[in-house]
Amino acid sequence: MQRRSEGGSANHGGGTSSGPARHRREGGRDRSSRRKICQFCHDHVREIDYKDSNRFMRKFVSDRGKIEPRRKTGTCAKHQRGLSTAIKQARFMALLPYTAEHIRGM
Repeated sequence: MQRRSEGGSANHGGGTSSGPARHRREGGRDRSSRRKICQFCHDHVREIDYKDSNRFMRKFVSDRGKIEPRRKTGTCAKHQRGLSTAIKQARFMALLPYTAEHIRGM
């Protein structure tokens, strides 16, 4: 059975709950993560079209052919929904592959 240290705080984390979330490194420096911005909001894109599949292949589709999640790409919820619909339409129209090229031969 583990024993808790004396003088522990109520949040059981041992740290302070105020301030921004930072990660400690071995060197002792603090590192805070930068917030990702939605590329479509930044470029003022009105509509995400399935015919523009070259834009999707690089950043928003993984090397295995999966749609990348919001937390990785930084797109907002509104544009992520439109992006996934456009990628699915492009797959249906055979502009994008459903799977990765190297897996098809298996």
